[in-house]
Amino acid sequence: MSFVPCVAWVKQGIAQTVPDKLQLSKEELEQIIKEAKDRIRTGDNDDNGEQEDSSGDDWEDVKEGQVEDDEEMHDDENTHEDDEVVKAYGLDDYDDDDDEETPWDGISGLSYYANNSDDPFLTNKDEDDSDEEDLTIKATDNLLVVGKARKECSILEIYVYSDKHSYVHHDIVLPSYPLAAEWLNFDPSNKKGGNFLAIGSLEPTIDIWDLDIVNSVEPDVVLGTKKKKKSKKKKDHIGHSDAVLDLSWNTNTRNVLASASADYTVALWDLNNGTPVAVLQQHTEKVQTVKWHPFEAHSLLTGSFDHTAKVFDCRSPDDTNKSWSLSGEVERVTWNHFSPMHFLASTCEGFVYYLDARMDKPVFTLKAHDKAVSGLCLSSQVPGCLMTSSSDTKLKIWDILDNKPQCILDKEFGLGQLQCLECCPDLPYVIAVGGESDFRIWDMRDSVAVKKHFKDRIPLTAVVNEEEVASNHSNSNQGAEMDVEADNSTHAPTANKLKKKKKKKRKH
Repeated sequence: MSFVPCVAWVKQGIAQTVPDKLQLSKEELEQIIKEAKDRIRTGDNDDNGEQEDSSGDDWEDVKEGQVEDDEEMHDDENTHEDDEVVKAYGLDDYDDDDDEETPWDGISGLSYYANNSDDPFLTNKDEDDSDEEDLTIKATDNLLVVGKARKECSILEIYVYSDKHSYVHHDIVLPSYPLAAEWLNFDPSNKKGGNFLAIGSLEPTIDIWDLDIVNSVEPDVVLGTKKKKKSKKKKDHIGHSDAVLDLSWNTNTRNVLASASADYTVALWDLNNGTPVAVLQQHTEKVQTVKWHPFEAHSLLTGSFDHTAKVFDCRSPDDTNKSWSLSGEVERVTWNHFSPMHFLASTCEGFVYYLDARMDKPVFTLKAHDKAVSGLCLSSQVPGCLMTSSSDTKLKIWDILDNKPQCILDKEFGLGQLQCLECCPDLPYVIAVGGESDFRIWDMRDSVAVKKHFKDRIPLTAVVNEEEVASNHSNSNQGAEMDVEADNSTHAPTANKLKKKKKKKRKH
């Protein structure tokens, strides 16, 4: 049973063909175990200190009562038989251990061999070839990263998807409950980019993981700092002060990442130095969702619990922003990449609004679901094909071409309340949907109704209408590129050094 709050696709041809394997030295493993022990010990002391004092007497009373009951239940014959068993199997000193056992005992003794031929305990030495084949990612494969929250832990599972088949390639254990996932390929140390995933969680920080490394134990980069309870110095804190609810990477200005938070703000991060160079504070409630424009590097769309959607010109966000009041808390927002002046916003009341950034009133309002619309996305290549998912457990496929929304399919997956929805960037009819029990990858063409309705609609690649974009900003402030492009912004807080992990011990 896995609760799936977020999913993210990786385009074909991005992932490394054979990912690197991280090999930990004995010293590194001991250090990780030590730090984990310290965290657990600190948490136990903080959470259970008072409870231990108040419950000690009660626990002693319970134990005394159990002892008295046990003595009455066992007669002399059973005691004699137990003694014979103890004597026969030498159980007198079974529990006599010199050292106290811990959950971490035995971990450091696990052996790892680079090749099966080196492992003396394996009889089938050829299994190494099949393992390498499973690790190999083809240029025609998509990756799907699924954030899962289980009772015992939170993890990222990285799936390889090809031709309607998928399998888990590797996974990553997360330090906190994941709320948002955003893929990006910006690496300050590599002009060719990379294959990274930014994770927003219940923590105020943002973890960025390298998806081309197997056996990762910590993120490559951590953006922001956690607030120290005992520290009263505000200057020591960088970034958000509450959970990170959504993330959006700017594909036009590749070193910029936007994050929406429960602290009512949106932060714009410069990935070159890991600092927030601008903080948008125009919302009066939690900011639930954020999305960069697909073609305009400076246009940012946000949605908040304050019932508003806003569009910011990030060159001067305080002076140039436009707001729309909607019915209910805004759950998701997304731009229409086939009509760049239009965007969609969904609310907790089940409504979907289609808006023109140049107009004050919606183009149309759609009552899409009975409950909150938690997932909202357009097909990557099929104009007018809109998908919505909801807490009412339903997925719906719509045709909104010509601004006349029509429901084509109403489907349930048996996943409970649906939490997230994303369309594959390379396969326009393939979607991934996450729910409160699991997730599903689905090709919409498996539905006869969807296949029949969209069969004559040729998949296209979105192309920006240069004249339309230019006319929309004819009266906007003219200036240089976004401030966040500069490594040393004049209005940036004190730089937080990137916690870049050393990768010299990678191993194929």
